[in-house]
Amino acid sequence: MKLYYILFDLMMAILFFLIGIYFYKSNGKAANFLTGYNMKSIDERKKFNEDTLCKDYGKKMMLWAIPFLIGIGIDIYSPGKGVRIAWILWVIMLIQLLIERHQLEN
Repeated sequence: MKLYYILFDLMMAILFFLIGIYFYKSNGKAANFLTGYNMKSIDERKKFNEDTLCKDYGKKMMLWAIPFLIGIGIDIYSPGKGVRIAWILWVIMLIQLLIERHQLEN
């Protein structure tokens, strides 16, 4: 069971890191995958620098891998706790992103 938790944390870390790299290196082409952005009109989209937007989100997604790397370290010594802690940290990071995004849009 210990190996399961470690592999799960590792897969989540790799997933977030790879998606983050994709966004970061997309030159703005991944902007259509951002929730809400793809629903804006063309005139509203012109207000944003898509390249910068994708780079910022890419960096944040790469940072989302860190809680799962920490989870691996914790799961080695206490199986199951690392996964829970990683998800709690990730949810906190997600809520922080949503608050920042809400503040920027208003």
